[in-house]
Amino acid sequence: MLEVLDNLPHDLVYSPDQVSPWMEVWIEKVNGSSQVCEVYKPLQDPLVSCCSEIVGMNEENPSLREKLSFAANGLISKVFPKPRRAWLPTGCLKLLDTLHQALPSMSLIASDFSYLPDVSIPGDRAPLVSSKKDGKTLDHPNYLDAQGDADIFFPTDFLLLEQIDHHCSGFSKDQMNRGAFKPVKSRRTIILDSAAFMEEFGLPLKTRTKDGYNPLLDDFRNTKFYLSVPTHNKK
Repeated sequence: MLEVLDNLPHDLVYSPDQVSPWMEVWIEKVNGSSQVCEVYKPLQDPLVSCCSEIVGMNEENPSLREKLSFAANGLISKVFPKPRRAWLPTGCLKLLDTLHQALPSMSLIASDFSYLPDVSIPGDRAPLVSSKKDGKTLDHPNYLDAQGDADIFFPTDFLLLEQIDHHCSGFSKDQMNRGAFKPVKSRRTIILDSAAFMEEFGLPLKTRTKDGYNPLLDDFRNTKFYLSVPTHNKK
């Protein structure tokens, strides 16, 4: 999957301060006009709820350190409330879940952007929204401007991708608290910068130019590779 993840659908969640529960963000038309606005509702979509649990946004059994941090944030939020926004890769979750059900022993190679420059839209894992006019690219400060022919693509959180991959393969955080023995994962995974991947699996000596520039190693520094293969630890 080369540059597939950045175009998959994401869901936006919102919290008015540092401690309030996360809520889904819905888009509704304003009085039947073409204008739209955000509406906040409690988490109800199973895919959004599942993704938020994988991210760890709603920990049911927090550690002592997390409890102390939560209490401190509660005090701070009363004086300096800071809204929170996060984009959840629900499309990635649904895709990997489908792939693991259809091909449980698959080997997966994915490459995408680990971060995007000049993103002005707020929120964790926020997308870059742009459109072209008269041959010039215009970046939008608001995703609600993405109507018509706007291009929307997201950065990939590769550590979160790894968590989603393990979750869809049947490994969950709950297994880590069931006993003294460490649960065995059914996937072996690795995350590499694109340059490290090309040095390991490519032929960088054949792509180096006379002045020392090497496009395989020097370009696309904001991309990574994710490799996931099955282990032999199958029940």
